[in-house]
Amino acid sequence: MLRRLLCPAIVAVALLQQATHAASIPTIRYDIVAETYAEGFEIPWALEFLPDGRLLVTERQGTIRIVSPDGSVSEPIDGVPPVRARGQGGLMDIVLHPDFANNQLVYLSYSEPGAGDGDDTIGYTVIDRARLTDLALTDVERVYEVDAEFYSRRGHHFGSRIVFDADGFLYFTIGDRGQRPLAQSMETPNGKVHRLHDDGRIPADNPFAEQPGAITSIWSYGHRNPQGMAVHPATGEIYTTEHGPRGGDELNRIQKGVNYGWPAITYGINYNGTPITEAMTADGMEQPILFWNPSIAPCGIDFYDGDQFPKWKNHLLVTALAFQQLRRVHIEQGRVIHQEIIFEPGSRFRDVETGPDGLIYVALEEPGRIVRLSPAD
Repeated sequence: MLRRLLCPAIVAVALLQQATHAASIPTIRYDIVAETYAEGFEIPWALEFLPDGRLLVTERQGTIRIVSPDGSVSEPIDGVPPVRARGQGGLMDIVLHPDFANNQLVYLSYSEPGAGDGDDTIGYTVIDRARLTDLALTDVERVYEVDAEFYSRRGHHFGSRIVFDADGFLYFTIGDRGQRPLAQSMETPNGKVHRLHDDGRIPADNPFAEQPGAITSIWSYGHRNPQGMAVHPATGEIYTTEHGPRGGDELNRIQKGVNYGWPAITYGINYNGTPITEAMTADGMEQPILFWNPSIAPCGIDFYDGDQFPKWKNHLLVTALAFQQLRRVHIEQGRVIHQEIIFEPGSRFRDVETGPDGLIYVALEEPGRIVRLSPAD
């Protein structure tokens, strides 16, 4: 189904801050204060709060640290599996099982070291789960992996974000691994959103579970490199942000069995300025609900569900690498109504998370730190 593409103008720009401090930053609905919450990280990639208020932080090189509510940072915890942190790969997302309070299970996505000598093989995205006890992971087990034939020397487009829906199904993203046509193939896991039971089993109602030759975990396809994924708190719909090439970054509402078009349709072009395709739309290929041109390089996203910014309730927070921004995107009935830039600290953003205190936490790269956003008094 095709929809009219909504591309709203940016109506406000937050003040640029080269050094994060407690100055008030004006936005349309609030003045906010940005303060460093925790620091000393090496490329923090994902944030996930524990029920007791502590914060899990993955670092791309393959470590996990725990931040206490007072902002103190632990040493790397034990038991993290070996990670291939080369190119765009490394340790990526971490999420809690919906019943974490009883089973202590966490899920990790990362690029696994591949077979071969030295740097000969890069590997592929895998999903593991493990029990988090004290400052260690134990009982690590594989939930998702691919056959060795899919492993590649290419060091980019691994994805990978993880979410659980309200029914306990596990969704995760894998990029096209730089092999564009494979995003359209049902016989490869590249360029897809995948869906599993929490233990890695294939749900019987997956859209291609009965299709001969298909990768049965596929939920949607035609994706380039989705590095943001979140579940809408009110509707339960899954949204992803996706890196386009030069231009054509996308915000997509993910639906069962739908083709999102890459690389047959795109609003982007090759990095050298040549066209990828002349088509921006095609029958049977879904349109993004928003695209960014020029590219902002969207990464982690989160629907705000706290109480400190009530006028932002259920609005999508979008981080950006290239433009070094945090954006607020207002979505109603699957359509973008408005977006604004609310924070520009002069640093690449990797992730954003609503804290249990209702404040907003963002992971920044240069230098590696966690910044907390609160309403100004």
